[in-house]
Formats: sequence, structure tokens, C-alpha cells
Amino acid sequence: MRLSKSLPLALLAGSMLSMPALAQEALKSGLPDSVKCPDAVAAIATCYGAKLETGAYVLAAMPKSWNGNLIVFAHGGPATEPPKSSSSMGDLTKYAVEIERGYGWVASTYRREGYGVQMAAADTEAARQFFIDRIAKPKRTILHGASYGGLVAAKLIETHAKNGDGSFAYDGVFLNSGLVSGAAVGYEFRADLRVVYQYYCKNLPRPGEPQYPLWMGLSHDTMLTLKDMDARVDECTGVSKPAAARSDQQKQNLANIIGVMGFPERMLTRHMQAATFLFREIDQRITHGGSAFSNMGIQYKGSADDVALNREVARFAADPAAREALKKDGQPTGVLPVPMVAIHSINDPQVTVEVESVYRDAVRAAGNEDRLVQAYTDEALHTGQSAPEIVAALELLNQWIVMGYKPEAGHFAEACEQLRTGFDGPCRYHPEFQPKAYSAKYYTRDAVAR
Repeated sequence: MRLSKSLPLALLAGSMLSMPALAQEALKSGLPDSVKCPDAVAAIATCYGAKLETGAYVLAAMPKSWNGNLIVFAHGGPATEPPKSSSSMGDLTKYAVEIERGYGWVASTYRREGYGVQMAAADTEAARQFFIDRIAKPKRTILHGASYGGLVAAKLIETHAKNGDGSFAYDGVFLNSGLVSGAAVGYEFRADLRVVYQYYCKNLPRPGEPQYPLWMGLSHDTMLTLKDMDARVDECTGVSKPAAARSDQQKQNLANIIGVMGFPERMLTRHMQAATFLFREIDQRITHGGSAFSNMGIQYKGSADDVALNREVARFAADPAAREALKKDGQPTGVLPVPMVAIHSINDPQVTVEVESVYRDAVRAAGNEDRLVQAYTDEALHTGQSAPEIVAALELLNQWIVMGYKPEAGHFAEACEQLRTGFDGPCRYHPEFQPKAYSAKYYTRDAVAR
């Protein structure tokens, strides 16, 4: 069913406020070890933790007043450090509002740091199984992915949607600020950044150091650390310093790089970290010596001398097998067997809102558009949606799952305003907004490169 004009607010309020507290089901093999909950949920939940055979750590929270439903969380990243038993505590704190709302919650750290979408999807599914086997069986299960975890969730629902008996493992999907353009398309701009940066900075690698193709990100045997790389970026651009403390050359280098790339200067170091260490991981673990990216024919614009830049910048072509391997691991196909609500900030500085148009087009091409609703907020933060914005999206998704009411753009703002009496934070939904094509934000590739 599709609502005509406005959300039946009384019905929504009932679905959110009148869910009976459910007793925890009898356990099959005993509860896992309890762990100290983060302060944000310590008074309202019991937390459990375990290390799985894969090496992934699982963290679960069971509300003392459980609404019978489960949220399976896929975190962002990829992480730059090996997982620890405490690694998911920050995510549980950040999304404590989900536990406050009565949802059970479980997350995996993933088995190792670094890139691997299919790996992360399998580990997230293992966290769901852990909750069911060791804690309780939920009535309904919602998959929640944030940032890179949004890509993990989009791929997980393609590959792990059903149980062995044919029933659906997940009833719905909620994404916030998800990298739903996929790795192949979504990381292309970092390949551009890598060559543009090197053209101006010439210090990654330095002239006297062993050279390597820039699509590799970093040579496999380098001893360079994240801290070392940050220092080189700062050496060239002064980006960590106040503008007045930068040299004239640093100011010029930074202005050229940001002018060509078009993202906020505060994001330069973060994107360079990915364009070096993450690209090395992709080469080592996914493409095995082949470039998944191409910048052949790209005409960069926005520098002090575009002609010289385009004449002299490093160029490389994509290897078709490498490109296909990256797409197979981390490019959504538009398969969507259950309802999905995806929210994204119009002003997201890290994962540009235009990625939503890529995913929308893929879902539409796969014939699944009726199962996707996208809504947009306007905070200038990545994964920075407020508590009432998060809860509004979750409850509209839950109502869609249970009652068949597919939400419309205006319903998010209405539901959010209604929830402000119980949750702190603003409501910044913009029902009128639609993202432009991805090509409006970053440089486009030809059909062969994609």
C-alpha cells in the first residue's frame, strides 16, 4: 500500500509507542559472556560479547524492555587497525537510540582490518546468527549499514537475504550515509586524487624512493605508516595548519588539489589515506596486480594551469579482469528483495550524496524500485543524523514492513517532528531534494572503464 498524501500519525505513534515488552526467549545453548555496556546504554540493556572462529568480535545489546525486533549493524571504515573486543562499543554508543527504542542490537568488527566487502558481509551475517543462536530469536530483523557499512549491507542483502529454509533472514534494510555507489565507481575519484596529488606534491613516492604505479596506492613492501603519510600530505599542503601558517607554496598546492577535486580541504588527508593504504589492500586482496581504475582521457579542471596538469599528470588504464574482480566484491547490482530506507545528508563531506543516484539507477534497472525509499537531511556531517531523524526512518521502515505502508518523502519530516518530544536533536529532512547524477560531482569514465 502507498499512502496518498500524509502519514496516518496516530497509526505511526501506535507502532512506535505501544509495542509490548517481550520476554527473552529460552536459549538454545546458554547466554554468551556478558560484557560491560557503554555508558549510553548501561542502564537499559545487557551487553554480550564473543570472539568468533573467524577472528571477528561480536558485540550484542539486549534491551531490558525488548520490542522483539533486532538490528544487525554493519560498521563503516574500512578499519585501519586490527579488530579488538571493544571496537564496536563506539558504534553502540553512537546508535544508542536504537536500543532506547527497544531494538536488540548486534554488530561484528569484521575478522580483520582493511578492505573486503564480501568478507564484511559474511561477518555481519555471522553476527545475526550469533544473536539468534545464543541470545534470542527476533520477530523481525533490520539490517543497518552506515558509511562503508552501507555498501556492506547493500551487498549482504544481495547474497545472504534468505535462510536455508527459504525464509527471509532480513525483513528490511536501513542505511545512513551509505557508500552505495560501490567500490568500483565510488573509489574512482580517489584514483584521480592520487595522481593529482602526486603531480603537485611529488612526495608519495619521493623522486629518490622506489617508484610504483599510482593506482597501486602504495608499494607492497613500504614501511610507510599512516602517520608518515599524514606528515607528507602536511609537508606539501600545510592542511593541518591554519591558513596563515602555510607557506605560499603550500597554499598554492592545496588550492590546486582542492580546486581540481572539489571536496572540502578538511577531507584531504582522509581521502589520501584511502587512496594509498586502501588502494594497496585492493591490489593485494582483490585485483592481484591489476589496476581496477582508469584515468585515461579524463580532463581535470580547476587548477591554476589545467593544460600543464592534463599534459603531465600520470595516466593508467584499467585491467578488465581487475575491474571485474572489484565490482564482484563490492559493486551493488540493484538486487533488493526486501524494503530499504536510505537516508543521506545533502552536505555529506565524505560520501557525497550523489552516490544515492548511482544506487537508485541500479535498483531501478534491476526492477526493484518499489522496494527503495531515499530521504535527505542537510547536516554538514558524515553519518551525523540526529536521534529523531534516525528513529523516524527506522519506524517508517518498520511500518512499511509490518503494514505495507511505503513511506513518501514528506513522511520523514512529519515523523521526525513528532519524535522530537522524546528525543533530542533537530529535524532536517528536505522532502523536495533529489541528488544529481554522480557525474555532476566527480569526473566521469567511459562505458568500458565502468
